[in-house]
Amino acid sequence: MASVPSLASTVHQRLADALTAAVPDAGSADPLLRRSDRADFQANGILALAKKLKGNPRELAGKVTDSLGSPDPAGLLADVEVSGPGFLNITVTDRAITENLAARAADGERLGVPLAEHAGTTVIDYAQPNVAKEMHVGHLRNSVIGDAVVQILEFTGERIIRRHHIGDWGTQFGMLVQYLVEHPSELDHSGSADGETAMSSLNHVYKASKVLFDSDEEFKTRARRRVVDLQAGDPETLAIWQKFVDESKIYFYSVFDKLDVAIRDEDIVGESGYNDMLAETCRMLEESGVAVRSNGALCVFFDDVKGPDGQPSPLIVQKSDGGFGYAATDLSAIRDRVFNLKADTLLYVVDARQSLHFKMVFETARRAGWLTENVRAVQLGFGTVLGKDGKPFKTREGETVRLIDLLDEAIERASTIVREKAQDLSEEEIAERGAQVGIGAVKYADLSTSATRDYKFDLDQMVSLNGDTSVYLQYAYARIQSILRKAGEVAPRAHTDMELTPAERALGLHLDGFGETVGEVAREYAPHKLAAYLYQLASLYTTFYDKCPVLKADTPAQVENRLFLCDLTARTLHQGMALLGIRTPERL
Repeated sequence: MASVPSLASTVHQRLADALTAAVPDAGSADPLLRRSDRADFQANGILALAKKLKGNPRELAGKVTDSLGSPDPAGLLADVEVSGPGFLNITVTDRAITENLAARAADGERLGVPLAEHAGTTVIDYAQPNVAKEMHVGHLRNSVIGDAVVQILEFTGERIIRRHHIGDWGTQFGMLVQYLVEHPSELDHSGSADGETAMSSLNHVYKASKVLFDSDEEFKTRARRRVVDLQAGDPETLAIWQKFVDESKIYFYSVFDKLDVAIRDEDIVGESGYNDMLAETCRMLEESGVAVRSNGALCVFFDDVKGPDGQPSPLIVQKSDGGFGYAATDLSAIRDRVFNLKADTLLYVVDARQSLHFKMVFETARRAGWLTENVRAVQLGFGTVLGKDGKPFKTREGETVRLIDLLDEAIERASTIVREKAQDLSEEEIAERGAQVGIGAVKYADLSTSATRDYKFDLDQMVSLNGDTSVYLQYAYARIQSILRKAGEVAPRAHTDMELTPAERALGLHLDGFGETVGEVAREYAPHKLAAYLYQLASLYTTFYDKCPVLKADTPAQVENRLFLCDLTARTLHQGMALLGIRTPERL
């Protein structure tokens, strides 16, 4: 594994060194390198430095240019031009581009992407369905965004511990368990059903128990007693509760499998997993003075959190009747993740509408000393999935859309497109590609939008072959694979002495920026920036493909060099899409 510095970082360092040599008083001045339309890069820090030194910016720019040397002894810079009030427009050599790309190509799947300098341990909380309830469109974003962030962070060297905080505890389970005690045959196929059958059975039990709970006071009383038995660890009650959890997992796994998100059983630690810690968490908070009793409830107050009446709105850790709320569970989870799992970062991929709750939970944990300067908690809040009308996505009947229905429709739409385009694919292959394209379309539409923003769920746009869609990227990858197959025995090979066309240079420079992009995406938890990079890569490749014949290039060396650009583009698309959790079929 060999980390390959990007040309941008190399040029930046050369400029910083030249600036120091030309102007010793500059100290560690930053040349502020950025991409430019007029050249490959533009240095803009000289204006600020000249102002600081009370000098002429164009004269200072000229000194830096002289310090760089002409011709460039390192063969990196083709041209450095002073422009405007004191900018430097910088063009790198064709050789430098090709040499850097060759180094990336030689680094296998990593493509020269460096590992993070200070990798640590991140516990990421995502994919949080509820036991005995169907997954709906609201469960899409935390699963897709969380899975992508996991792939990206692991690729950059972070140690990742996955946590799926499923809803598997609370008062409703007293109702469900009591119903099953009185109707023991309702879940008699537990452990052997497929996902749809499991959910159908769970739905039946939930609806029947709810009807009985609302209509029969004696059953309601028995159900409430059963909650106490559950919280006390009664063996019979726990065994029946476990049946609900196991049946739900069959369903969960069927949905996640279709979504192509890997969920491992050992990573599922639901609300029940912290039950034994709740009383101690409350005791620690009360004894330390972080939480106080108010009207019998254990509360944490904040100066900046007020209710509609202007009165303080506290975080309630324990209710006045002795019951524990979500805050107690979340605070106990923080204790576990910090002290047992030894995490440096706690990352929560949770709906942005829960931001106030997590703000109070994190602040409470800081006051308690569980979160410190060395341990941070971050909520990666995400927006809402909207329908085409810009309103929260609902069925025509106004009900929440089932996630499995969305995925099935996406696969069906994509399979139709694949079948229309397929030339040599069997029906089995069309079904496989249809699933990869359809699920990829759903994921990419989500991930190409900043997590904090809402977005419209529009399948017609998602599965389009044109525009910023995963289908466009997947077909670009498949097209490259077709070219490489047609090349036969002619292998991709970088020719560092070859002059590049403008389209080749643009593609090459963008390919060279992959590592920087991945690093930025990992630091900011921003998969949408990787999606934007990949879309631009596919667009630049399309321009290259239109302007630069590959197999019919002028010389054998040019054929090899262009095949090299094709191959590296394909490998970058493949790796980038994999980090987003999206497949890239070899044939479409």
